[in-house]
Amino acid sequence: MITIVDYGMGNLGSIRNMLKKVGAESEISADPACLRQAGKLILPGVGAFDAGMSSLEQSGLSSLLNELVLEKKVPVLGICLGMHLMTQGSEEGKLRGLGWVQADTIRFTLPEDSTLKVPHMGWNRVKPCKESRLMKAADEEARFYFVHSYYVKCHATGDSLLKSEHGHEFDAAFEVGNIMGVQFHPEKSHRFGMQLLSNFVSEY
Repeated sequence: MITIVDYGMGNLGSIRNMLKKVGAESEISADPACLRQAGKLILPGVGAFDAGMSSLEQSGLSSLLNELVLEKKVPVLGICLGMHLMTQGSEEGKLRGLGWVQADTIRFTLPEDSTLKVPHMGWNRVKPCKESRLMKAADEEARFYFVHSYYVKCHATGDSLLKSEHGHEFDAAFEVGNIMGVQFHPEKSHRFGMQLLSNFVSEY
């Protein structure tokens, strides 16, 4: 069973619908008993960093997730804000992140004469940095849908899984053992997102 962590922030139904399309059984829950039974976890998120961390802390989910992810090594996929929460912290807020990955979340700053806008919204190509089961059978022309004003910068190049670009290159995905994060929204990325979620379901 895949459990989509419900901490009050995220388009949970869209993720569950996409998982259903790839034949995966999932549930949306904040119940510790359900989370402890999960074979895999998805940490979604839309919104502000501090609000997300506060919700995880106040609900007691952060300590439980630390146990499941760091000690029991349950595979986990962070999406958008969920990816940011896995880092050390964000320029968007003042609270510390979960710190599962040695990475920082940084605000896009573009030159004044740039025609690009922040937030970065739309479809972008990605460039693989290493082999991964998460990208098994991925289309060479794979594109994903992004909506974000902040991006992740991994401390170690070996942790970066995918790169993309908006004014400059950034880490579009990371993978460190059982911990994976993607900046884009696979649930909004049509067949490319379906392939990635299908891989998360079947390969881990």
